[in-house]
Amino acid sequence: MRELTPPDSHHLNAATGWCELGNVAEARTELKRISAGNRDHPRVLEEEWRICAAEKHWLPALEVARRLIEVAPDNPSGWIHQSYSLHEMKLSQEARNQLLIVAAKFSAVSTIPYNLACYACQLGNLEEARQWLAKAIKIRSTEEIKQMALADPDLQPMWDEIKKL
Repeated sequence: MRELTPPDSHHLNAATGWCELGNVAEARTELKRISAGNRDHPRVLEEEWRICAAEKHWLPALEVARRLIEVAPDNPSGWIHQSYSLHEMKLSQEARNQLLIVAAKFSAVSTIPYNLACYACQLGNLEEARQWLAKAIKIRSTEEIKQMALADPDLQPMWDEIKKL
């Protein structure tokens, strides 16, 4: 992957900072200052997705995630963002299906089985959700996954059993 150089790297850093501060309008303004030749750089697309997600603009977020998959298919973020966007659009079955495609490829990334657990739970398949949650725990610690899961409304139907982990 090619490196971003100034001034584009500065605009990206500024966009990231503004987004972290909750000022997505300024973040988007900084992102627009990035040269056209770098708009499809994976780091730029990552930040653009974060901005869309912060705005809860899920269709544009989905489009950005798909561009990220095109330019960096070996980066799990694009796949994770695509499925998350679909899930937020109430297309949890499609989110699950798309993430399943790469679950084995990115077997060391805990976010993938964790998100698959969320989607399975929301689809009413608690046994599948348990299996994915167990896989996420094998990658990260039980305590980390438990803490995330107990704060995640997608897993609320399983909170009583998650508390016992």
